Amino acid sequence: MSVTLQAEEALQEAPGDERPRGASWPRYVALKGGGALISLAMVVVLGFFAFRILPGDPAISMTRGRRVSADQVELLRKQFGLDQPMYSQFWDYVVGIFRGDLGLSYTYNQPVINLIGDRLGPTLLLTGTAAFISIVLGLWLGQRAAWRRGSAFDKTQTGLALVFWSVPTFWLGLILLLVFGGWLQWLPTGGMTTPGGGETGLAYMGDVLRHLALPVVTLVAVVYAQYLMVMRASLLEEMTADYLVTARAKGLREDDVRRKHAVPNALLPTVTLIFLTLGGLIGGAVTVETVFSWPGLGYLTFQALTAPDLPLLQGTFVVFSALVIVMNFFADLLYRVLDPRLKSA
Repeated sequence: MSVTLQAEEALQEAPGDERPRGASWPRYVALKGGGALISLAMVVVLGFFAFRILPGDPAISMTRGRRVSADQVELLRKQFGLDQPMYSQFWDYVVGIFRGDLGLSYTYNQPVINLIGDRLGPTLLLTGTAAFISIVLGLWLGQRAAWRRGSAFDKTQTGLALVFWSVPTFWLGLILLLVFGGWLQWLPTGGMTTPGGGETGLAYMGDVLRHLALPVVTLVAVVYAQYLMVMRASLLEEMTADYLVTARAKGLREDDVRRKHAVPNALLPTVTLIFLTLGGLIGGAVTVETVFSWPGLGYLTFQALTAPDLPLLQGTFVVFSALVIVMNFFADLLYRVLDPRLKSA
């Protein structure tokens, strides 16, 4: 009788144990989404006040090189709302963000949202190409270096990865620019297309690819190393697992053991790292775009800093930060999907 009662109690408790697990997924998404929204709100506040401490008067910067009177400078301040109290400027800034209005650029006299939209394409082309090459190259070299641990291939690849990982991005870009653009003159030194070229079709695509080569190589050389090192470390941990011994005992070839069993299990930390670094890769393109005069958001941010163009700086800062926050949010969701240990957490 007692056994029957215990069985009934176990059956009654089982659905109760499953319900929290099923309900934990929406709660997890809401928790991570709320954290992302809080981070975005802090970015909005920081984006407004941080750039207000930059030295220089935007009105004077806009009239640099022109003979203007003090009344004209004051009129310019009034036109752009620079004469308003700080709290009033902040309120207009927040309201504008909710309306999709990031303000009017002091330098270009155009809506910031339009400038960002025009420059977003070149940045996505540069960072997307660099990210794809970095991921494929890093994962391929990382898993081969781990499987040949201690070999000349392993030592060479990890050594190069550590060197490139520690090199400043702008310095590497300048070296490549001097060697391949200046000394050898194999590739263009800046821009996205040749000025006055007028190419169309395949000729235009080839011209863009030639201009894209050096910026992409610069980003890939710095970024692929972290994928290689993380993939190598993850695979080294898997190589001592019991299931690999079982796979070998079944007569599987070494390549099949690595490709079908070890690598998929070692991909979890690397896939998460990919999402975490994609947003930062777009933000990190500022130095590369500046060195190679690539007409993207990074170069636009650099130009806004020299003014200083406050609405443009605020707009690019919010966009870059939002991309990082969104990628981190997707990384958290993906990690929960890939790692079954977190599904019941």
